[in-house]
Amino acid sequence: MFMNTIRNHSVVAGILAVLRIYIGYTWFTSGISKLGTGFDASGFIAAAAANTEAVQPWWRAFLQVVALPNAELFSFLVVWGEVLVGLALILGLFTNFAALMGITMNFSFLFSGTVSINAQMAVITIFLIVAGANAGKFGLDRWVMPFIKNQLSKKQKGKKKVAVA
Repeated sequence: MFMNTIRNHSVVAGILAVLRIYIGYTWFTSGISKLGTGFDASGFIAAAAANTEAVQPWWRAFLQVVALPNAELFSFLVVWGEVLVGLALILGLFTNFAALMGITMNFSFLFSGTVSINAQMAVITIFLIVAGANAGKFGLDRWVMPFIKNQLSKKQKGKKKVAVA
C-alpha cells in the first residue's frame, strides 16, 4: 500500500516536488558557492583520511589511494556534481538519476566523517528514489521521459525489422 501510494498518488507527487526542489536548491547553491573560488577538496580529503575514529578503514584507504592523489579531479566532480544534481532536481529532469548521484555524494561525505545536513538530505532522497517516476511528475520528467521511451521504442522496432530482413 505504501509503495503504491508513494509511486502513484498525485498529492504525494506534489509533496515530493517540494522535497525535490528543496534538495535541489541545497545542492545547487552549495555547488554555485564553490564555482570560481578555486575550490580544492584536497584538505577535506586529507583530513578525512587522517580521521581514524570516524572514518572506516576501507573508506580511508580509498581516500588515501584514489581520492587524494586525484584531488583535482574530485574537486571538479564535487563542484559540478553539486551544480548539475541540484539543477536536475529543481527542474525535475532525470530525477531518479540525479537523486541517485546526490545520495552517492551524501554518503561519500558521511563516510568521510562529515554529518552536517548530509544525513537529512540522504533520508529525503531515499523517498525520491523509492517514489520512482512520481518524484518527477511535476517537473520536466513528465514530458522528457515519455519522449525518450518513445524514441527508444522506435529504435527497437527499427532493429527488429532489420534483423528479420
